[in-house]
Amino acid sequence: MYIDGRWRPAASGATREILDPADATVLAVVSEGGAEDTDAAVEAARRAFDTGDWPRTPTAERAALLRRVADLLQRDREEIALTESRDTGKTLEEGRTDVDDVTAAFRYFADLAVNTSGGRVVDAGSADVHSVVVHEPVGVCALITPWNYPLLQASWKIAPALAAGNTLVVKPSEITPLSTVHLLRLLAEAGLPAGTANLVTGPGDPVGARMSSHPGVDLVSFTGGLASGTKVAAAAAATVKKVALELGGKNPNVVFADACATDEGFDTAVDQALNAAFIHSGQVCSAGSRLILEESVHDRFVTELARRARLIRLGRGTEPGVECGPLVSQQQLDKTEAYVASALAEGAVLRCGGKRPEPSETRPSTGYFYEPTVLDRCTREMRVVREETFGPILTVETFRTEDEAVALANDTEYGLAGAVFSADTARARRVAARLRHGTVWINDYHPYLPQAEWGGFGKSGVGRELGPTGLDEYREAKHVYENLRPAPVRWFAG
Repeated sequence: MYIDGRWRPAASGATREILDPADATVLAVVSEGGAEDTDAAVEAARRAFDTGDWPRTPTAERAALLRRVADLLQRDREEIALTESRDTGKTLEEGRTDVDDVTAAFRYFADLAVNTSGGRVVDAGSADVHSVVVHEPVGVCALITPWNYPLLQASWKIAPALAAGNTLVVKPSEITPLSTVHLLRLLAEAGLPAGTANLVTGPGDPVGARMSSHPGVDLVSFTGGLASGTKVAAAAAATVKKVALELGGKNPNVVFADACATDEGFDTAVDQALNAAFIHSGQVCSAGSRLILEESVHDRFVTELARRARLIRLGRGTEPGVECGPLVSQQQLDKTEAYVASALAEGAVLRCGGKRPEPSETRPSTGYFYEPTVLDRCTREMRVVREETFGPILTVETFRTEDEAVALANDTEYGLAGAVFSADTARARRVAARLRHGTVWINDYHPYLPQAEWGGFGKSGVGRELGPTGLDEYREAKHVYENLRPAPVRWFAG
């Protein structure tokens, strides 16, 4: 753990083994923090904010440090990508992409801090009165990140917190902490003052729970599941902290028949459906796990989708040619198997996958692998359609009319992300406007921009990450991303 500028073990001496999900062997051993360590980290951040230099450091100097961190990330790109691949199971190429995205986030927030550091003058109606709205740092920020994109999610919280002049305590997931440890080393190397950024490794209870309730914390930002998010909000309520929650998603990918009218359009829609569902084995909060197809193209689309899903090369993420790695843990593998079993019991039709693959040289028998799975003829009543599966499972539903497509897409307690595929620009924009989801892609899936807000409706969260803060708290902010020249991405072969 990193507290007050010093690496130290847990006060209790406890440790945790970090497993490689490709073969379940021990990858590393880290300290297992507790409430005492959390208190020490918060106290260090509190002192650094109240009496330290960082909140009073000129904005240009804070931005310069963030840019140095970005340069260091690129220097260590291969090492960090390998760490991320081995820790989470994702492919090495995905790990490299994550490092590049993290680098972009640090550079973006460095620029944003400089460009928005001035105040906003308000007309008070009198020449004798000067009224200005200024932005100041919140204080001590408690940042809790998930296991699927540990480095990326940490950067979305750490970079803006530091750019604004805050101090912080970050808690990565207890099962994938290694890239966040590396990031804290880079912050120290870049010259961040002691106590400004602190790291406590350990489980949600007690570490995350204590961070959320600690009276010395001014803001808590959490990315993770709905159940844990509600606990964070409840714990923070007693001290009326600012709270930002990015929670689950059950994201619709709506494909109209006109998107498939040409061979290229059909190929693009199928390719993007694969990308939406199976990147990082579906362990993505914005995964397009619900494919909602216009009925007239159903048979052709699902046949090709299943054919290509069977060709996805599963294996250890560091092996050349591997396109999809293992699930992150035995618990996640068991959960995936249970969802598929319940779907089949409720009447879904298995088109491909639905089982663990045979072992191979790149796919050890002890790894947490599961085949990309397509479940057809699904209905809204099925558990696999209602709940966030967070695994390589794609469900297929059908519609006949535009209104029915919108109703299906919005028929979820979540509202994180979704997509619309259509060759009719007016229809695509019309449907996108009607979707109650924080991010909507048109003729694309999964791209994000650092300067665009990332939020959600319903039970997908509270607050925003990335981009400038919305000015009107009585309006929901929604990001609509439209690809005017859609084409296959070919993340997966076949």
